[in-house]
Amino acid sequence: MCLIALAYRVHPRFPLIVAANRDEFRDRPAEAAHFWPEAPQLLAGRDLQAGGTWLGITRRGRFAAITNHRNMRLAPQPGPSRGLLVRQALERDIEAADGEAYAGFNLFYGHVKALHYHNNVQPAGLPLAPGIHGLSNAFLNTPWPKVEKARTTLDALLHRPDAALMDGLFALLADDQTAEDGQLPQTGLPLEQERAASAIFIRSPQYGTRCSTVLLVDAQGVVQFVEHTVGGGLVAETFRLR
Repeated sequence: MCLIALAYRVHPRFPLIVAANRDEFRDRPAEAAHFWPEAPQLLAGRDLQAGGTWLGITRRGRFAAITNHRNMRLAPQPGPSRGLLVRQALERDIEAADGEAYAGFNLFYGHVKALHYHNNVQPAGLPLAPGIHGLSNAFLNTPWPKVEKARTTLDALLHRPDAALMDGLFALLADDQTAEDGQLPQTGLPLEQERAASAIFIRSPQYGTRCSTVLLVDAQGVVQFVEHTVGGGLVAETFRLR
């Protein structure tokens, strides 16, 4: 994922609300979200190149989602695919040492009632505080323009009727407006790429938003998972946590 907006324990009906865009190279093969045959409790997309995933939830209520940490001034760090860490986090709690072999990442993980945030760059690992959070390719709640816009929009949606929430979240994720050049983060990308990446929904030929996912978990443990894949494809699953 390259943008995750998350409302955690702030909405009276939905203790967990997630809106996320997966940004990736367009030629990297992937499957849309589904319950995995070899792990039927796990609902997630699948990276067909390395076998991991970017966001998922289990029938027992474990959630995980990852973003890469972007600093192009640092030498590339070889290591396993970070999507494998998401699969691991969906199955059990992780320790700080679990992230040492990977290139920089940010990770939400844990049971939906006790989420954690972890990164291996600072490094930091802590329980996620109740609130409205945003995460892109820096650290949690770093005030990049698209992160601030996503948090502000999510906050406004929480005060609207529940029936409008799903459509509002997908409208948030479809926002393709780029930031002004003076507001752009300095991550080492060429200006044109930094500008394109500043949008919530990234449109560029080789790299961009591949799918948008909304996850709602209500106070009774009912999960609504809806994913739109760019270019066609809709996944909608509803189930109750066990």
